[in-house]
Order: sequence, then C-alpha cells, then structure tokens
Amino acid sequence: MPTESTADPKQTAARQLMPGNRKEQFGWYFYDWANSAFSTTVGSVFLGPYVSNLAGLAAGADGMVRILGIPMDPFSFVSYCISISVILQVLFLPILGAIADYSSLRKRMMQIFAVAGSWATMFMFFVTEPTWWLGGLLFIIANLCFGAAIVFYNAYLPEIAEPEDRDRVSSVGWALGYLGGGLLLTLNLAFYLMRDTFGVDTNLAVRINLFSGGLWWFSWSFVTWKLLRSRDTAKELPPGETYLSTGLKQLRETFQETAKYPHTIRFLIAYLLYNDGIQTVFAVAAIFASAPLVQGGLGIEQETLTMVILMIQFVAFGGALLFGRLAVRFGAKKALIVGLIVWTAVVIYAYLGLRGENRVLEFWILGALIALVMGGTQAVSRGLFANMIPPGKEAEFFSIYEVSERGTSWLGPLAFGLVNQITGSLRPAIVSIIGFFLVGLFLLLRVDVRRAIAESGNRPPAVV
Repeated sequence: MPTESTADPKQTAARQLMPGNRKEQFGWYFYDWANSAFSTTVGSVFLGPYVSNLAGLAAGADGMVRILGIPMDPFSFVSYCISISVILQVLFLPILGAIADYSSLRKRMMQIFAVAGSWATMFMFFVTEPTWWLGGLLFIIANLCFGAAIVFYNAYLPEIAEPEDRDRVSSVGWALGYLGGGLLLTLNLAFYLMRDTFGVDTNLAVRINLFSGGLWWFSWSFVTWKLLRSRDTAKELPPGETYLSTGLKQLRETFQETAKYPHTIRFLIAYLLYNDGIQTVFAVAAIFASAPLVQGGLGIEQETLTMVILMIQFVAFGGALLFGRLAVRFGAKKALIVGLIVWTAVVIYAYLGLRGENRVLEFWILGALIALVMGGTQAVSRGLFANMIPPGKEAEFFSIYEVSERGTSWLGPLAFGLVNQITGSLRPAIVSIIGFFLVGLFLLLRVDVRRAIAESGNRPPAVV
C-alpha cells in the first residue's frame, strides 16, 4: 500500500501557493446558497408539476404527448428531460473538467455556466400552455449548466480546506444551501398562497416563482465571485495544441491511470449508484405526491406539497451539520452507511405505505426522515471524495463525480419514467429506485477509505 505521495511535485506546489482561509471558505459557501434556489424552487417544487400538467392538457385522445413524433406519458416528460440533460453532461463535463485543470480558466468557466444556467431558468417565465415543451428544453439547458458550474465549484474544496476540515466545510456549504433554498421557497410559497390578493392567477404565480429561482442564483453568485480567488496555475500549451485538444489528451491519460486508484474508483461507482437513487427521489417526489390517486400518486395539493418541501429544507440544514459532526467523530464511511440504511427504509415504506387516509401525515413524516439524511449523505460524500483525488486533477475527477450530482442522475429517472409508462401507475415505479441504494451500499462497504486516500497521494485525516 503506498504511503508516500505520487503526485507531481509541481502540481502539489501549485495547489499550496495560496492556502484557503475563512473568508474564502465563506465565499465558497455562498455559491451553494445561490444555486440551491434552482434545486428547490425549480427542480423540486414548481417546474415538474407545472410542466406535467401543461403536457397533460396538450395530450391527444390516447393520453400521450408527442415530441418529434415520439409518444410519451405527460407525467414522464420531465423525467426524460432530466435523463437527456445528464447524458449531455456525461459527454461534456469530463472534457470541461480536464480543460479547467490544465488552463487558468476554472473560475471563469464556473462564472460562464452559472450565468447561462440562471438566465435559462429566468426564461422559464415564458413557459405557457402553447409552449409547454419549452419548459423541458430550458430545464435541460439550465440543469446542464448547473452541473457544469458545480464541477468547478467542488474542485475548490481540496484547495480551501485541509483534509481534517473538508467534511466540515462541505457540510456547512450544503447546510447553507438548504437554508438559502429554503428561504426563497418560503417567499415563493407566501406569494403563491397570496396570489389572489395580488390579482395573479395560478399559472402566472408559478412562472414568477420559476423566474425568481434564476434571479436568486444569478444575484447571490456575485458574493462568490468577490471572495473566491482564482487559484489555477496555467500550464504552457504544447506547440500546435489548444486547450480542447490538450484537455482531451489529459482526460484520456486520467482514464488510463485509473488502475492506480482502485478504491477511489470503487467509491465513485458506489456514489454514482446511491446518489442516483437520491437524485431520483428529489426529481420525482413532487410528481408522485401531486399526481392523482388513479395515477398511483398521493393527490396532495400544491400548497401542502410546497410546505412539506419547505420543512425539508430547514430540517436538512440541521441534518447536514449533524452528519458533518458524525463524519469528523466516527468517520465519513460510517456516517454514509447509516444514511443509506435510512434512505433504503424510506423508499421501501413509500411503496408499501402512504395508502390510507393518513397518507398526507405519513408523507410529512417521511419528508422529515429524508431531510435528516439527504444533505448529510451528499455533503459527507463530497468531503470524502475530495480526499481521494490526485493533486492537480480536481476538476477532472469532480466532473465525473458531478455526472450523478444533485438533479443530474439519468438512470433512476429513466427507469422511473419507463416503469410508470409501462404500468400506468407511479407506485410500481418507486420500486425501481430501491436497487440503487442497495447496490451502492454494498459497494461502499467494500471501499478501503484510508487506502484510497493514500493511493491518491494525499494525507489521510485522523479518523476515516
């Protein structure tokens, strides 16, 4: 087992030139505060039910809508859009990550994609019944940009925090993200409930809330741009090469070297699976809860659904901090195992329960359980993975990691959408999610965390 760093000394030195400080960490936190509005207001609450209902109004006599002549269930449309956006990420994010690691453009690329994604979100204001399909197109663009910006954001974590501090810093970022997203969702819920007072109809209220998600993301990002330094050290391009061609070569070399990091790759595969399950729950929970009983849903009103998700945001703030403490005290792997067991139990109950008159109360209880573990499992996963990345390849590895990050999974939503379309009910589709947690947990149990950190050339924290 390797005990010494195998990293390029020049790359390691470049990373240590400008160590992170509290002020820079504060700026880093605030990007999570900024972009979480997209995850909550847009992805989790308003867009899915809104676009699904518009698609239902546009359905033909057979109950299907058609895009380019392809028939699909209206309640599967958003799930398919999520899958398309992630397939695009699979193609582009690793290349962008390699370019960012080689060039000095990491912060600039983060800014470009954050601005593009936030403006695509603001343009959702123009999604109406005749243009219901535009909601899916804009979501694909915004979600792609959301994931790309997060790649460069996450790549800063190993550079602004020491190994012992990464779980804490990652957890605080997630916690503030839930707080920021929850605050905007509170304002949006108040506006939605008071829409009649303002003389605004339901659809216009939803469109204004979607616009606010993009505006919040765009505006608060400037705190990050102000405080987070550009920490990249550009390398000289070989003669006749461009950043694109050199980035592709570097990415190819990284994939060729993956055999050197077997436990890092094993953890990454485990994460891609169990996080796919987490993201699928995020993506389809609103659709499942709001769909009619005859569709296998719960028939919960939009106001109740929004209040549940709002509760989740604030409980998740404490849950993320709690898991950060558990990881520091008992080790990140143990904290993740506990979280995944809870996730599995929640999804099993969502399939077996939630059937009687008390289904709304049960949905509140499940929401609280989800809130305790959702931010914690993701925050601890990010902090742990940051310790497993070879120095100088942060954006490359986080680009692969991001393929299954918040709202960007594709296997889970695709499976959910297909099962729903085949069976005509959302409830059997829930069963397709359980396997992602079980297989991910199995693989996580086989990861030697200390060895993975040592193989990458990093110093392990005292407790792993």
